[in-house]
Amino acid sequence: MSARFEELAWGETPMGDISLRRRLEPSLKIDVYEVKLGEEFLMSSLFTVGEIELARLGLAEVSGAGLDVVVAGLGLGYTARAVLEDPRVASLLVVEAVAEVIEWHARELLPDTAGLASDPRARLQEDDFFAQARGDVGFDAAAPGRRFDAVLVDIDHTPRHVLQPSHAAFYTPARLRDLARYVGPGGVFAVWSDDPPDAGFSAVLAEVFATARAQVVTFANPLTGATSANTVYVAGQPRPVRRR
Repeated sequence: MSARFEELAWGETPMGDISLRRRLEPSLKIDVYEVKLGEEFLMSSLFTVGEIELARLGLAEVSGAGLDVVVAGLGLGYTARAVLEDPRVASLLVVEAVAEVIEWHARELLPDTAGLASDPRARLQEDDFFAQARGDVGFDAAAPGRRFDAVLVDIDHTPRHVLQPSHAAFYTPARLRDLARYVGPGGVFAVWSDDPPDAGFSAVLAEVFATARAQVVTFANPLTGATSANTVYVAGQPRPVRRR
């Protein structure tokens, strides 16, 4: 049986200290991997259905093969792994702001997503996704202006509950129009949220994209014995920018 608790990695970031922890969950008798930023728990390997569905629901809206995908926010790697499980995916660019998180995957500290960093289709890139989205180069410095078939975002808790105040501007029509430049024809933009559907954010998406929906994802919560839920927003077909 594993030790009851182990801190696998620790580092300092501009947002606070970040750590990767493994603990034995006594009620389930399994190892649980958790990420803590400062005093806040960010994610847990107990609750990954929403992160996986972010990939599946987003890619379900895209037709064809040879897909190029951006995942913003690496975390424990469940969204990225789900993307790579789709045989139509040709390339995956993961944008992660925290170098330590990329290192966890390079060292294969997470058994469920081991092999992610070494997959030949995947590139794990340390960068500021929000700065890239509003900039004129885009997400791939080697190919300025490159467009992608899917841009999948799992960084903040919700569009309103953000990790850093500077992130809030991203969830506005102006910033989403900036991002839409890098969504290719027939492509999608999708966002994970820990809250129920937010009519205000759905309205923002509808300003920028021709199609937008909020999908509730439910899953069994093994700690409470009840059902929990996340939301995945999926939007497609950027609207033309109106010139004055």
